[in-house]
Amino acid sequence: HLLPAGLYAYWTGQKNVRVEVVDARNVRFEHEELKVIARSAMAQRVLDVCTVNRDRVGVLFIDGWHIGTLAPGLYAFWKGQSEAPSRTVGTAQRSQASGNGSPMVEAISTDRQCLVEIDLRETMVDVGGQDIMTADKVTLRLNAVVTYKIVDARKAVSQTDDVRQALYRETQLVLRSVIGARELDAFLTEKDAVATEIEENVRRRAGELGLEIASVGIRDVILPGDMKDLMNKVTEARKAVEANLISRREETAAMRSQANTAKLLADNPTLMRLRELEVLERIAACGDLKVVLGEKGLADRVTNLL
Repeated sequence: HLLPAGLYAYWTGQKNVRVEVVDARNVRFEHEELKVIARSAMAQRVLDVCTVNRDRVGVLFIDGWHIGTLAPGLYAFWKGQSEAPSRTVGTAQRSQASGNGSPMVEAISTDRQCLVEIDLRETMVDVGGQDIMTADKVTLRLNAVVTYKIVDARKAVSQTDDVRQALYRETQLVLRSVIGARELDAFLTEKDAVATEIEENVRRRAGELGLEIASVGIRDVILPGDMKDLMNKVTEARKAVEANLISRREETAAMRSQANTAKLLADNPTLMRLRELEVLERIAACGDLKVVLGEKGLADRVTNLL
């Protein structure tokens, strides 16, 4: 049982009674049996009890002043004990992460205490549907994904009231700055370099918010319909030119080979004679062909006819 200040009497002899006197001037109430004490009705009237869940930390403010960062566990604080000057704390509301079942930042506020619960797990921000104009006045629609986690809980709470939204806005500005400075062809041919530059800029700004960037990627690049048709035609024409060039190279190589063969045969009559015999052999292999050998010189005349 937790009793307020006052005079109390207990019967002796029936049960062993242990009395512990706790200094209520300390803002935080600490006890090894806190879980049991917190369930009593009196504790609920004089204590603010809160829990920091697993994979999270709690940034504690009392009367607007930062007190410390709490690890996962159960905590209790005395109600209405401080007269310290107050100041505004940036995060005093719940910010629900879009598409995530648990909030990245959750503030549990009372009259005196504000425990801001920060999720330390890695999460993603989907920066989708961004219409950006390139340097040559072509409008693109981009979808980007940023993966991050909070590494400095106090800075994340103090710098902005919504970490996720702040990172979303910064990524938007970086996308417009980096891609807007390039022409369409340069962007499409240097996508890896563009992604690296975007990640470096986002990482630098995220560090000021207490965040660590795991990755920044451009997921989709969507061209307008007319520009898409034009790009397809350009690609088709380029491929046709490449195919024509390859065909011409093959023809040139074949003609060069034939010229070399002709020169070799002209310089070597014996090779020429062997080639003639090969041709005659192929002709003789035909089933309907009859070869008649007669007077001298007939073979030479047939060869000349061929």
